[in-house]
Amino acid sequence: MSTSLVKKTLRIFLKSNFFIAKSDQTNSQVIGQWFKWLAPGLFIKRWLLLSAAGVLLTSLGLSIWTGMTPIFYTLRLLKEFLGWVTTIVPSYISGPIIIFAGLLFIFWGQNRSINSITQVLIPEGEEKLVDRLLAHRRLNRGPKIVAIGGGTGLSTLLRGIKDYSANITAVVTVADDGGSSGRLRREIGVLPPGDIRNCLAALANEEKLLTELFQYRFRAGDGLVGHSFGNLFLTAMSEVTGDLEQAVAASSQVLAIRGQVLPATLTDVNLWAELADGRRIEGESNITEARGKIVKIGCTPEHPLALPKVLQAIEEADYIIIGPGSLYTSVIPNLLVSEIAEAIMLRTANANASRNIPSIYVCNIMTQPGETTGYTVADHIRAIDVAAGKRLFDTVLVQGKSPSAQALVRYAQEDSHPVFLDREAVRNLGRKILLTNVMYEDEETGFVRHDSMMLAQVLLEWYERIKFNK
Repeated sequence: MSTSLVKKTLRIFLKSNFFIAKSDQTNSQVIGQWFKWLAPGLFIKRWLLLSAAGVLLTSLGLSIWTGMTPIFYTLRLLKEFLGWVTTIVPSYISGPIIIFAGLLFIFWGQNRSINSITQVLIPEGEEKLVDRLLAHRRLNRGPKIVAIGGGTGLSTLLRGIKDYSANITAVVTVADDGGSSGRLRREIGVLPPGDIRNCLAALANEEKLLTELFQYRFRAGDGLVGHSFGNLFLTAMSEVTGDLEQAVAASSQVLAIRGQVLPATLTDVNLWAELADGRRIEGESNITEARGKIVKIGCTPEHPLALPKVLQAIEEADYIIIGPGSLYTSVIPNLLVSEIAEAIMLRTANANASRNIPSIYVCNIMTQPGETTGYTVADHIRAIDVAAGKRLFDTVLVQGKSPSAQALVRYAQEDSHPVFLDREAVRNLGRKILLTNVMYEDEETGFVRHDSMMLAQVLLEWYERIKFNK
């Protein structure tokens, strides 16, 4: 019997007097939920069949053990009962009715059992267990993605791609020395947790509530003012577990995030930059505040060791995404860890073409005062190539549509403008251009950001095209 025929039969039965339903729409939803359990890959049907086989074997064993006597009398009694039924209702009517009643009891029993399990595992009742199992299966089959960056840009990206894959590794810079993270770094000696906090919140299932909690900043309390709860949480976990890597891993389990968040290095890294006017600026926050043209950027110590798990994630990756984020203080600091840059280059420009994987750089929409004033798309690419000393990606994603006049005026007051796409220069650098519209503009404030969902969709569609055309 085909699935469609069974569905039609169930719909007819649900409209009859055997079952009182609220509406046809409710009936269809119930049927749809039942048949989701037949989807391949859930590892449900095989265990149900195994249970049925166990019942049959148990019955066979009892029959052999008792010499078939109970079976004989049971079958004779059943024969007499069925003969009596067919004298009242013809077999061509009573047979299908009894079969259908049996199927109904099976579906009803399974549905009630699953509902009982769901109430325990998902108390809120907002999501069906089968939907969660299907989503879990789909996400676990998603590509292994390594996203490299920091700041709000990386968390924006993660918020979108977590709906396409659970195999995500976010590699985050630990060079931040401003705000709450900087204070904790100076006073307690921990690596700055701010960017990691943002990424953990973005990858968490209960993202809205956790984001509010992790981003909450204390407004009162001696020594607490200005600190975010998430930074204090990660700092405490670092003290308990011994280092930031273990703290992030433990926090990830507590928050049930999709994927993993890893610091680029466990070394205490400090950024420095040489400006066009000859100044040498120390410290990530000071670089932006200096408002000069950056001609060279580096870090102290010069060659920090990469976290081994980061190198492993890159080695196993199917897809590498660099950015978005502040060019010199969020994206490039990860690439100053030479082992990371080397690992990416080996996966994206390997002599063995079959080992090459897609890699893309998500360029910022607007220039950033103090870092990329007057920069074009090609300038962003050159800066990454020079800092890494290697070519790490072959495609750049660029926002095509300009922000509104209101947003342009607002940003112009801060000496910020849309990043100009100089196509010829980009092509001369050997890069392909993925021109798309993935911008979100807050109409009230005029702020321009990448739209998480649109950006993720474009990136995954591009990945699929590259993968199947390879």
